[in-house]
This record gives sequence, C-alpha cells and structure tokens, in this order.
Amino acid sequence: EQKLLRRLELVSWEAAAGSLAEVKALRRYRLGRREDYVQYKALARAVRALARRLRDLGPASAAFRARCAAALLEKLYGLGLVSCRRSLAACERLSAAAFCRRRLPCLLVKLRMAQNLRHAVTFVEQGHVRVGPEVVTDPALLIPRAMEDFVTWVDASRLRQKVLDYNQERDDFDLAA
Repeated sequence: EQKLLRRLELVSWEAAAGSLAEVKALRRYRLGRREDYVQYKALARAVRALARRLRDLGPASAAFRARCAAALLEKLYGLGLVSCRRSLAACERLSAAAFCRRRLPCLLVKLRMAQNLRHAVTFVEQGHVRVGPEVVTDPALLIPRAMEDFVTWVDASRLRQKVLDYNQERDDFDLAA
C-alpha cells in the first residue's frame, strides 16, 4: 500500500487536475501558468459579484448606484474587458476569457503582427515586442485600450526589418547600419 501511495498526493490532487474547460482555455490562449487563469477567474467573479450588488441596491441609493456603476463600467471599458459603457449587464457576463483576450500575445494576433498565438508568445518571450518605450518579455501582460496603439516591434528586431523590407519602407540609413 505504501508503494502505491508513494507518488500520489491526496491533499493537492483535486486542485492540480483542473476542469476540462480550464484545460481548454489554457490551450486556446496559450497560457504558460495555470495560476494566471485562476487569478483571471477570481477577478471576473469579483466583478460579477460587485455588479450584482450594485444592481440589487434599493431605490433610496439610486444616485450612489449610478455613480458606482459608471465608475465600474468606465474602468472595465478602459481595460478593454467590456465593449460598451452603458449597462451593468455586460459586467455580469464578464468571464476569465475577457482577461485572456487582453493579454499581449492575443493583441499581437488581433493587430496582425503575428499569424497565431504560438508565434506571438514566442515573439514576446524573445523580446521582439515593446509597449511604448519598454521592451516586454512577459506574455501575461494585460494591455488596456489606451496602450493598444503603442504596441510595436523593437527597433533592433529582425522581425521589424523583415516587415519593413516586405513593405518596401526600409530607410537607406537602416541599410548602412
């Protein structure tokens, strides 16, 4: 019996297995760590609970509810997690997949800087991508709407040079360097 149970941890066995939906999400969005997805699920659950509490407030606190709902919707819209600022119903439907779609590799695919998520994750990990002036090597970075326009290639990246060559936009000064 001891030989059979040697490799089996009964305490953390259930948590390590995960559900089928979780495994599918990990594969679909190329998440490197399961903890990231668990954190996204917890954040989505907290936002849904907050939206439910705001919805259930009585008519006596209508002004407070309107102010808090507007602030919550503005924050989630700025992060890119909801598509409109009008209704709390969008907050009640928020899922962990919305957080996964705001990760840098997913935005690279959306911006057509990479063909698929596998390539996008590789580009980020190898340091070919920058957000603003900062070179990013962590694929778990969540990009808000305001920073979407600042996702570009690193100046010294071979990928940037290939894209410029393909578009025939490479500068003669770059050719000398």
